[in-house]
Amino acid sequence: MNLIDKINEKQINPNVPEFRVGDTVKVDVKIIEGKRERIQAFEGVVVARRGGSVSETFTVRKMSSGVGVERTFPIHSPKVANIEVVRKGKVRRAKLNFLKEKVGGYRIKERTKK
Repeated sequence: MNLIDKINEKQINPNVPEFRVGDTVKVDVKIIEGKRERIQAFEGVVVARRGGSVSETFTVRKMSSGVGVERTFPIHSPKVANIEVVRKGKVRRAKLNFLKEKVGGYRIKERTKK
């Protein structure tokens, strides 16, 4: 194993749950305001996952007051306190970019075990 792999291995967060595109997740983000630190939740549908290893990111989309809000999070970042899977979605795409054009809400079927 070379030096870069050893450094990357130390930075990987082992507490990341299994989730896919289409799942509804709640991401707890650490926010620093002056000297205080608080945790803010961001709940929405996972629209995309990209990258691998330490540099892997995922994009979450939610509707806030009728306006679509997207936010991209690094999976292994220390700023991400917790990732919780709220609902498992069943989709047939790797990227859900078509949700950006949807006016109003959208429904994603729930994935069940067979």
